[in-house]
Amino acid sequence: MTDHPPLKTVADLKLPRYLGTWYEIARLPMRHEPEGCTDVSAHYSLLDNGNVGVTNRCRMGGEVEEATGEACAVDNDSARLEVSFLPKGLRWLPFAKGDYWVIQVAPDYSVSLVGSPDRKYLWLLAREPQLDATVQDHYLATARLQGFDLSELIQTPHTGRPTA
Repeated sequence: MTDHPPLKTVADLKLPRYLGTWYEIARLPMRHEPEGCTDVSAHYSLLDNGNVGVTNRCRMGGEVEEATGEACAVDNDSARLEVSFLPKGLRWLPFAKGDYWVIQVAPDYSVSLVGSPDRKYLWLLAREPQLDATVQDHYLATARLQGFDLSELIQTPHTGRPTA
């Protein structure tokens, strides 16, 4: 495994601007999201406790599947979140959280690149289900510069039947 410098994240992420619905444009493979998922979206909302509510949706065949969770900032840094999808009573377990670090965000908060510090997970997200290829290439180049191997990158299909 190659050693990488620490993963750089957005210096001053404005969490209220980041909230709302995002569409998955591309991702690295992960066991939590089957390869056949289409129309993947995530909705982020502010919870009463100051954490972020997470609702992920995807279409598997004709059915919409949904997972809900909660994210909290790491060291008061809103660009570095830990997310758990376990039931509330189990979210305290140390292995129950995954890293969600915002690496890059467009100035208008229309596109976001998110990854994990171990470089195993990566998501390219946008406010719309489609993203211009030039813009996509720009964000993926940032991922490569940060040490992500994109050889297994999956382009997420959007069928026009949104889940959000």
